[in-house]
Amino acid sequence: MLQISASIVLYKNDLKVLLNLLKSIKATNVHIRLYLIDNSPTPEFKDIINYIENIIYIHNPSNPGFGVAHNTAISKAISMGSEYHFIINPDIYFDNDVITPMINYMQKHEDVGMMMPEVLFSDGSIQFLPKLLPRPFWIIKRKLKMPRKSYDTFINKYELREMPKDRIYNAPILSGCFTLLNLRAIEDVGGYDDKYFMYFEDFDLSRRMHQKYKTIYFPNVSVYHGYASGANKSFKLFKIFIVSAITYFNKWGWFFDKERKAINKKVLTQL
Repeated sequence: MLQISASIVLYKNDLKVLLNLLKSIKATNVHIRLYLIDNSPTPEFKDIINYIENIIYIHNPSNPGFGVAHNTAISKAISMGSEYHFIINPDIYFDNDVITPMINYMQKHEDVGMMMPEVLFSDGSIQFLPKLLPRPFWIIKRKLKMPRKSYDTFINKYELREMPKDRIYNAPILSGCFTLLNLRAIEDVGGYDDKYFMYFEDFDLSRRMHQKYKTIYFPNVSVYHGYASGANKSFKLFKIFIVSAITYFNKWGWFFDKERKAINKKVLTQL
């Protein structure tokens, strides 16, 4: 039987929201080994293992961060023989089986290392999450939404908004809110970089994966995401965002990045 796993990282989350996600997973009737990595100070969610089969609960009160926590699950999944692994935010839910179509696509396309579905707001509108590789100024411009005159042109390009809605395409940045990983590819390129506590770890992994495998946006299926945009509302989270951005550009290059230019040019040819 095909071995599929998934991990959810928790930190003082809303139990009702988490149960909505578990209900969605349960309704697919797909056999998934699910890792709950609870970074909360106390083991608030340990009783959740009674809600759904095949849950492995791990309490990690040191709170090492999003990527490190998922790496714990990925490592355990690989050791248990898992072939495909989903990274899922606790504020995700879905109405239909999105698991099977994504797995089927990845099985048929062995050059795909990573993929994500269409992600929607609760009202059904699209969250434009696939992106080009960013320049430093693009990160600032997206946060400030300034200058207004050029913002729309910029954001349409950066977030690939002009791609046909139903097109499957190879995007160099995929969101970590709902991601399917080919664990054979992960063993090749490595998991999340533990230098990132939160934010930009998905940018970093996407870019490393995109260098050797396809990183696919797959709009044939959709999930709903309670996008919180925490860095826009919390000064503490904003500081973490800035530190992670600096970490990312220190690693990949600030203003001189020939690979970024070449990859982005190639991606835009898919338009």
